[in-house]
Amino acid sequence: VYIADKVQVRATFHSPQPGYDYDIVVNPKMSFGTGHHETTYLMVSEQLNTDFRNKSFLDVGTGTGILAIMAKKMGAKSITATDIDDWCISNSKENFALNAIENYNLLQGTIDKLTFPEPFDIILANINKNVLLADIPIYANLLKSDGQLMISGFYEDDIDDLVSRATQNHLKLRHTRLRNNWAMIILN
Repeated sequence: VYIADKVQVRATFHSPQPGYDYDIVVNPKMSFGTGHHETTYLMVSEQLNTDFRNKSFLDVGTGTGILAIMAKKMGAKSITATDIDDWCISNSKENFALNAIENYNLLQGTIDKLTFPEPFDIILANINKNVLLADIPIYANLLKSDGQLMISGFYEDDIDDLVSRATQNHLKLRHTRLRNNWAMIILN
């Protein structure tokens, strides 16, 4: 998968193509997030417009770990990734190793049951509308006051509901991105 002429996401059995700033290698197995789905594509595209240098990063529902890998490659000082699924935790570890990602926190469980030592500069959650609606208050509490929240995993028709929920939790809409009726929202 090629994203914005800057990122290639490839399986271990594909050779890297020249000319890309970021090369992400994944062995997807049973996990979500190979870059083929519109929401993963949207999130990686938005990451290219985000300054990760020396920032703390949380990837909620990491799947294959692509978004966390990308954040680390873009200079995040720390990455934490969570998922509820055993397969995803195992697969993320494998993919972090394939991309020489070290010094990360990988936690299994729902976000409401996990604890974190301090708030994050940037939080990404690519899950689904219902989980996002339920968890936006948690993300808002885990976000630094000048932090950024990027959410996806829903359709364009769902934007208003999610923005309303975010506004109730003192988050402001920065902008949205769309791809084939799928959407993402950037908040702070």
